[in-house]
Amino acid sequence: MTRLPYPILLSGLALLVAVLFVISIAIGQVWINPASVLLPGAHGYGEADRLILYEIRVPRAVLALLIGATLGLSGAVLQGLLRNPLAEPGLLGISASASLGAVIAIYSGLTAIFAYALPISALAGALIAVLLLRGLAGRSADILTIILSGVALTSLAGALTSLALNMSSNPFAALEIVFWMLGSLADRSWVHVGMALPFILTGMLLLFATARALDALSLGHDAAQSLGVNLQRTNTLAILGTAISVGAATAVSGAIGFVGLIVPHLLRPCVGNKPSRLLAASALGGAAFLLLADISIRVLLPEKDLKLGVVTALIGAPFFLWLLHSVKKRAQV
Repeated sequence: MTRLPYPILLSGLALLVAVLFVISIAIGQVWINPASVLLPGAHGYGEADRLILYEIRVPRAVLALLIGATLGLSGAVLQGLLRNPLAEPGLLGISASASLGAVIAIYSGLTAIFAYALPISALAGALIAVLLLRGLAGRSADILTIILSGVALTSLAGALTSLALNMSSNPFAALEIVFWMLGSLADRSWVHVGMALPFILTGMLLLFATARALDALSLGHDAAQSLGVNLQRTNTLAILGTAISVGAATAVSGAIGFVGLIVPHLLRPCVGNKPSRLLAASALGGAAFLLLADISIRVLLPEKDLKLGVVTALIGAPFFLWLLHSVKKRAQV
């Protein structure tokens, strides 16, 4: 397979994200031409079109872009850090733990006292999950141990989330369960963008800072240390970056899984065996993937409130099974 030059690959992915972003804000129950609203001096639109575009569709598209980018990026970093192809925030219990933190904040009344209690609680839940995972799996654990640790954390967080919602007297608890378990970008506003944006950008900066260390880690821990890589610093950056960015994403969208698993694997053959090159590509690819998934919901079933997390799970679960089979097959060779 002929590999595209890296700058051309990134440019193509960025163009794809831009095209999908425009389609995302244009499509819906009512088609709106973004150019008729956004271009200076353009005519042929009403105030209702402007409100729909600016207050409903643009925030939703911005969140899809940001959340997809951070999920793709965090997946690429975790796969490079743990040196296995099955690492992903959703599979490792990070998203479920972030959802647990957010649910606790809602039903304890913290969100009524402090607006940023929701993302902060989600961040705390994600951080605790990552630390527990590192403690359970260890530095040199095999793939099976990491997966089982992630499954255990996901099950525990899911059980505690259900318990917290079951004990609440809030009549809308069932709706909250659906939201946090399935994930959605419906009815998101600029308030949610402003709530998640600083945390997601901060987490992504920390994740990008691991790029050079991940290249060295691809040679092994001993080789990386001999090259002067500070493994403790790299682990800290990866843990904090994943917890902050994925926690903030989950705080405003609920748990959306498999993006960080699928996207790095689709793009890895295009960038080669250098993990640092995969980071930016996975961020752009994740943004494109989630924008496309969100568009498909509105195109295929416009009358149904199909959750975004359902779509990504329907794509990601078979992909995960195929990937697990491929890993097992390679191990037997």
